[in-house]
Amino acid sequence: MQKKYLTIYDDIRKKMKENDWRETDMLPSENELSIMYGTSRETIRKALNLLSQNGYIQKVRGKGSIILAMDKFSFPVSGIASFKELTKMLDMQSRTYVQELSLAKADEAMRKILDPAEEELVWKVVRVRELDGEKVILDKDYFKQGIVNSLTKDICEDSIYAYLEQELHLDISYANKEITVESPTEEDMELMDMTGFSNVVVIKSIVHLNNTEVFQYTESRHRPDKFRFVDFARRHG
Repeated sequence: MQKKYLTIYDDIRKKMKENDWRETDMLPSENELSIMYGTSRETIRKALNLLSQNGYIQKVRGKGSIILAMDKFSFPVSGIASFKELTKMLDMQSRTYVQELSLAKADEAMRKILDPAEEELVWKVVRVRELDGEKVILDKDYFKQGIVNSLTKDICEDSIYAYLEQELHLDISYANKEITVESPTEEDMELMDMTGFSNVVVIKSIVHLNNTEVFQYTESRHRPDKFRFVDFARRHG
């Protein structure tokens, strides 16, 4: 059964999408929401924190939560989530095309990142993500074969992370991320719908297992008009 705060999060997003609550409106107070949903203020607070983290609302001290514009998809930068998990959470219509699935020796750059064993091969997966009929993301993933011993096109079209966690029982723990804005490459121009756009937002991630071993490198290239990249940060005194 889905946790209560996630059900509330989904319902508030639905109300925003259907314009029951419009951008620049203030949400009802935590107390009013707790009465509306028949739950505790702590549960409401969790739902609001998730809405804030994903770019749907801005909390204003002493006033409440204001609804932000929703003309772009909000991708949370912190955390590790699969594309399938994100599109479900953000209620996107999506499709994935596998452009390449290969297994080969790592080049020098990838050897420095993944540090494979002497004869260990590396999977390369190139996928194009289509959202609402437009190809706007190019994902390039590399996995150490010693940890991910097999991959198929069907797995790559669905969810690699679901396979890694549910079938291979890998304990994926944390990632180091870097975000840059770059000029599109020939590959970007060929595989994405880039007419009229002169840059891409690139998120590079080095992903570790719970034992701290690096097993994956990802380069996710986004057309900039469709996304805003959000994070939730808290200053500790």
